[in-house]
Amino acid sequence: MVSLHHVNIYQVVRFNGARIYGSCRKVFPYRCDALAQLLTTSKEDTAAPFILAHEFFDALPIHVFQNITNSSLPASSTIITPTGPIKPKHGVTTPKNTWHELVVSPTSPYSDPDKPGGEKLDFELTVSKTPTPHSLYLPKLSDRYQKLENTPDAVIEISPESLAYVADFAVRIGGSNAKPSTTLAPSTPSATPETFNKHQPSGAALILDYGTSDTIPANTLRGIRSHTTVSPFASPGLVDLSADVDFLALADTALSASPSVEVHGPVEQSFFLSTMGIKERADRLLSAAKDEETRKRLETGWKRLVDRGPNGMGKTYKAMAIVPYKEKGPVRRPIGFGGDIVG
Repeated sequence: MVSLHHVNIYQVVRFNGARIYGSCRKVFPYRCDALAQLLTTSKEDTAAPFILAHEFFDALPIHVFQNITNSSLPASSTIITPTGPIKPKHGVTTPKNTWHELVVSPTSPYSDPDKPGGEKLDFELTVSKTPTPHSLYLPKLSDRYQKLENTPDAVIEISPESLAYVADFAVRIGGSNAKPSTTLAPSTPSATPETFNKHQPSGAALILDYGTSDTIPANTLRGIRSHTTVSPFASPGLVDLSADVDFLALADTALSASPSVEVHGPVEQSFFLSTMGIKERADRLLSAAKDEETRKRLETGWKRLVDRGPNGMGKTYKAMAIVPYKEKGPVRRPIGFGGDIVG
């Protein structure tokens, strides 16, 4: 049985200023009927899911952390969590470099707009006065984050929801690992540990989004309005929100979630589309175009998709594939990721 899933929540991601509770979550709230349908669909051993996640992960919530020097957790500190206040059991900690979370706060009445005559924003990101539960836990998930523990003012962005969803994709394709991944977000449906044995791994997932190939995203939270980058807090409810995707974190999580999948990429969209034959396809469409306006639109469109310049999408956007692991036989690569058609 083949099941196709296309997940894209670009149209519904908006910042709702009335739903801020103080954490740096970039979707307040968000929904995706296609994703909800996928996650609530029971996993079947005979199913071959083909998942296309296009500009999906960049719209998921993130947490932003900054490394603060000489930070300590006083014995009297009370940490406010969604389930109530927590009092630390230990005494005053020794001052050291510690991750603090950037939280959403009301804008200071004394601050000036970024640009003369610009919009006065109601909210801004500020560094939390003390560590938060998320800042004490999430940066411990990966060696990549831990290597920056002693780097003053380092900033990292982590999306536990993204890790949960990519783990679910991998499990549907290859079955689950014996040890459930610890990188999953407790608030997401796919984070509940479960064992899913798949006799024959099948299906695939293709992820197309913009983000980093091998570095940790930092300071990438932004708003997009009329194809222009603006503050994520500008015109609440009218601005699309986005942050760069950490493709290496997605790859690591997918491989940890299922022993029977392999990951290819990320590669630049320019390389992916070029090796998939976008120029040849564009040439056919251009030869069939009936008027000059159509030809001009097609020419401009396909070249922008592969343009690696600052105004193009070829370098910023990346592609990554999750496919069943092939234990025996020659090493293979999917088309678009260095492979070719074989007879």
